Amino acid sequence: MTGTLTDSLNYLSKLTPRRAWNAGKVIGSYYFSKYSGKAVQWGVPITISVEPTTSCNLRCPECPSGLRSFTRPTGMLEKDFFKETIDQLAPDLSYLIFYFQGEPFLNPKFLEMVSHAAKKGIYTATSTNAHYLKSDVARKTVESGLDRLIISIDGTTQETYQNYRIGGKLDKVLEGTKNILHWKKELKSQTPHVIFQFLVVKPNQHQIEDVKRLGKEMGVDEVRFKTAQIYDYENGSDLIPTLDNYSRYKPKADGKWEIKNELSNHCWKLWHSCVITWDGLVVPCCFDKDATHRLGDLKKTNFKTLWQGETYKHFRKSILRSRSEIDICKNCTEGTKVWA
Repeated sequence: MTGTLTDSLNYLSKLTPRRAWNAGKVIGSYYFSKYSGKAVQWGVPITISVEPTTSCNLRCPECPSGLRSFTRPTGMLEKDFFKETIDQLAPDLSYLIFYFQGEPFLNPKFLEMVSHAAKKGIYTATSTNAHYLKSDVARKTVESGLDRLIISIDGTTQETYQNYRIGGKLDKVLEGTKNILHWKKELKSQTPHVIFQFLVVKPNQHQIEDVKRLGKEMGVDEVRFKTAQIYDYENGSDLIPTLDNYSRYKPKADGKWEIKNELSNHCWKLWHSCVITWDGLVVPCCFDKDATHRLGDLKKTNFKTLWQGETYKHFRKSILRSRSEIDICKNCTEGTKVWA
């Protein structure tokens, strides 16, 4: 609890009057759009995800990077392009996530980009499989100013871990975690806020209590549980948990499966955030993994022009009209709750 409070206060410390005003405009425009049915946007994103790379060392079964199934090209985010883009957005941007697809630490310039954003006073976060957190990299990670580090740990034994994290080594995850925690202590740093994230699937659901204990023993700041998105959920899957609280899906009378939550015709993500791919494409959210809904190209158009452009306006209108008609929304259980 103390670590979570410290993390929250750290985020709030970066919230300048301009950023708070922008957040208010975004929230106001979202609610106005939701209840009026008219797609308006009065601010710029509160949160942005950037993609350091699409490359990954693992082969997780529900991940395009792991499956090597992208139709878009694989590559690395360039530092100069990143700096140019973030410098435009930094005065209003509160939260920057260095993750979309791939393993961020495979980009050799990753921590330099984190450091640049941190110096702009932006709250920074990333998600990693922790296989590259050797001692020297862990030290540089702490020194970069990264605010939040999410470590994927989907099992407390190698046998269970490798069921989903195919090709992964649990001992490397634990070693990398220890290295980060060591350098936080050594450098007397309160950041990054270290989170063990446990993706609950049927093969690992029996280790939920075990990972809570492991997180406490190792001294991470927080243990979180995430429900799994299954691509072909209609026909069921061996990955769908039998624990109802950790499943996005429920069985129907005809033997098929469906999403448990209602698909409402509004989406907070379309107002407060977006994703920038490694090669400069802007897509609506993290569910558009193959960048099929391209709302613009930052190598051709500046961000604010794109954000207020006709393509973006049309997509927001489509969400308000009928979210169920948009392919990436059909398997989405997020986006209707406001984060601020």
